[in-house]
Amino acid sequence: MKIGIVEDEAVWRDKIQAVIEEYFKDKNILSEIKSYSSGKDFMEDADTDLLFLDIELEEGEDGFDIAEQLMHFGNQCKVCFLTSHTEMARLGYRVNAFRYIDKKHLEEINEALDFFLETRIQDRIIYCKDNTGICKKINLNELLLIETYGRKLKYRMLDGSEYFCEGRISETAKNLSQFGFFQIQRSYIVNLKYIEKVNSREVALCNGVEVVIGRAHSKEFKKEFFKWRMRFDN
Repeated sequence: MKIGIVEDEAVWRDKIQAVIEEYFKDKNILSEIKSYSSGKDFMEDADTDLLFLDIELEEGEDGFDIAEQLMHFGNQCKVCFLTSHTEMARLGYRVNAFRYIDKKHLEEINEALDFFLETRIQDRIIYCKDNTGICKKINLNELLLIETYGRKLKYRMLDGSEYFCEGRISETAKNLSQFGFFQIQRSYIVNLKYIEKVNSREVALCNGVEVVIGRAHSKEFKKEFFKWRMRFDN
């Protein structure tokens, strides 16, 4: 995981980095942390998953402007703004800020990192065997749904590709439930992230596929879908 810090004051830069280093050490998670004294220096690299960005920088740099540049260039990193003036947080709608960190309460960094790790819950690979015994690599971030196909399971991906693998749908649903997947009826497991519309009878996925909600699964599905949206929708 790549973490960036843009802070013009060395004292604050060191304090922030120390908090982040301690967090990943306690979690036993590998990380790469890079610090920059200016937005200009950061933009020459701009390779990070999560950026801690001071709002008010020297040389007339504005943290909001830097975040807008990232959006303009299609950079997908999440931005946590650092500020001593919390009233400025209201301007964050411009750049869809991930979090605001009050410099007087750097313990808030731990909360931001906790939540960021949750949002990356599907950043993992699973493996399943096809009918020839060959292991197929499935990226959960790109997995749209799983459906029964005779005695096999069909894994349908965002790009339209399909994999036919061994397995039982109930067991697969149980294994994937912690990663944002739900068995919506007897024959289908859907990725909650890619549900665009829901009514009392069915869900519509981002590719237009509609799946009927099983009566036995309806109550639990609505609860899990609501929890997912509350946690991860911006």
